[in-house]
Amino acid sequence: MKKAAPWKLLTESESRGPAGWMRIITRKYELPNGKISDWDLLHGGGRTIATLCLTPDNKVLLVRQYRPGPGLILDEMPGGHIEDGESPLDAARRELREESGWDGDVELVGSTWLSAAAVTQRFVAIARNCRKVGEQEEDEDEYIEPITKSLDEFIEQVRTGKMTDTDLAYMALDHAGLLSK
Repeated sequence: MKKAAPWKLLTESESRGPAGWMRIITRKYELPNGKISDWDLLHGGGRTIATLCLTPDNKVLLVRQYRPGPGLILDEMPGGHIEDGESPLDAARRELREESGWDGDVELVGSTWLSAAAVTQRFVAIARNCRKVGEQEEDEDEYIEPITKSLDEFIEQVRTGKMTDTDLAYMALDHAGLLSK
């Protein structure tokens, strides 16, 4: 039986995708048995954040928006890219205010990877006591509608996979002790 062992990175090159922000990185590795293997990896911006937003009356704030990957309008947790030099916690607060005009008591929960073939680290936070504090500050290419759902409706949405950050939603719900609902 072969045992897990690190691979030796030999070279790395990248190409930009049509949108300009999504890149494919090709890494050439030497495997533990000496074989050389190329791997194409998705580089979707480095680090991202998504936030489970709970209101004082235990509703969930989501942002309804068109998602080009699945080609659907989905109800998602607020989030986006973490800027260079920005902490995941600060990015969670910024994205929440920009996408919804809401704010709350934000706590970082953890992180995971986009996939085994991606270099994007994805963080998740929880914002409790969320309230509207101002207006949205959407980016030029964002068309976002803030909505609220009951916690039960959100948990059902997560269980049926009708969003793009299902794994992060599970992490946040588990951290908050809300999965038994």
